[in-house]
Amino acid sequence: MVKIVEAQITDLDAIVQVDRQVIGNTSRRDFIEKAIKQGRCILVNENEDVAGFLIYDTQFFECTFISLIIVSPAKRRKGYASQMMNYLVRTSPTEKIFSSTNRSNETMQKVFEANGFVESGIVENLDEGDPEIIYFKIK
Repeated sequence: MVKIVEAQITDLDAIVQVDRQVIGNTSRRDFIEKAIKQGRCILVNENEDVAGFLIYDTQFFECTFISLIIVSPAKRRKGYASQMMNYLVRTSPTEKIFSSTNRSNETMQKVFEANGFVESGIVENLDEGDPEIIYFKIK
């Protein structure tokens, strides 16, 4: 059974392990913990196991900004990123939702587009030679 829920502090270790599977270390543990404590972390549970998570904030020009979407490599291609994004759009504290991905991340670009997000701009110079594409959606 798959459930999308707000993460609880008891989920921290499992979330950090999913993140470690993707980035190879646990360097974002404090960032993830803070997001959970502030109620800004959503997760997808597959049979009670954390399959992925999403972190957002509302400090981007007073709009919701999805800052991180991670799905365990073993759990990809099941629509979990889309389910978390749709949950956030439905429950967002703001009408406008933004996010971004690198130009080189074509998979994530397709996820945004499939979920009704549209390109809203480009930011150069964050990652050398790989511009960040900003995406936007109205609730």
